[in-house]
Amino acid sequence: MILIDGKKTSQDIKNEIAARVAEIKAEGGKTPHLAAVLVGNDGASQTYVGAKVKACEEVGFQSTLVRLDSSVSEEELLKVVEDINENPDIDGLIVQLPLPKHISVDKVTNKIKPEKDVDGFTPANVGRMTLNWPAYVAATPYGIVELLKRYQIETSGKHCVVIGRSHIVGSPMSILMARNGYPGNATVTLTHSKTQNLAEICRTADILIVAIGKPEFVTADMVKPGAVVIDVGIHRIEDPSKKSGFRLIGDVKFDEVAPLASAITPVPGGVGPMTIAALLYNTLQSAEKKVFG
Repeated sequence: MILIDGKKTSQDIKNEIAARVAEIKAEGGKTPHLAAVLVGNDGASQTYVGAKVKACEEVGFQSTLVRLDSSVSEEELLKVVEDINENPDIDGLIVQLPLPKHISVDKVTNKIKPEKDVDGFTPANVGRMTLNWPAYVAATPYGIVELLKRYQIETSGKHCVVIGRSHIVGSPMSILMARNGYPGNATVTLTHSKTQNLAEICRTADILIVAIGKPEFVTADMVKPGAVVIDVGIHRIEDPSKKSGFRLIGDVKFDEVAPLASAITPVPGGVGPMTIAALLYNTLQSAEKKVFG
């Protein structure tokens, strides 16, 4: 069984990005610049944004963090997005989710210029990805694709089952795995909460990608021996034996499933670290005008 190490792979990618940034600076080029907008005081969001800012420093990017109170109006937030859109020095823009209930995520997402949408959430980037055109692919799907590629996991002609149809992970993942390319050329079944005989379908998967958001949902009886299992979920559960008082688990019951799998991602240390690496990669692509010329 191969343990797919997202922590090491993400560090490899960051090292590659840092080397490219050093080259750009040596050539007198522009330093890539990522801006993040954080609304409110959500603890998880602050942690995520803090990690993104730290990663920018690590690879030599410039970063800007815009903090806004949770009472900010939708109009004010849209104005902040517009100002960043029009700032030629900023290459990438992310608005950290979730947003307060009085603000439309769709409106804010649609306001971001596709050229600066390094989260890959705008209709323009989703459409380009669907057409297999150059695009900023959402961070988690990009991270999974990169793990499959770097671990040389065969996808052509394989049956890939994706559990979960969110716009952020499941749906784009199904498109990427079916496209004509590598990783890709798989026969894809996209499953969700209304799917009947889910366990039976999962047992036919050569590659099982689990993004359902339910702790330890996938058990050994749902996995074919020799399958590749990618666990996207992350859940914090109480554990008095840990110094922190909690531990992290995924959507897959790891201890049960790992002995069956030919390769599997752990939680933590699997897909999670790849999301920031993907965001940095997209920002570098933007700075170098690789996607939207």
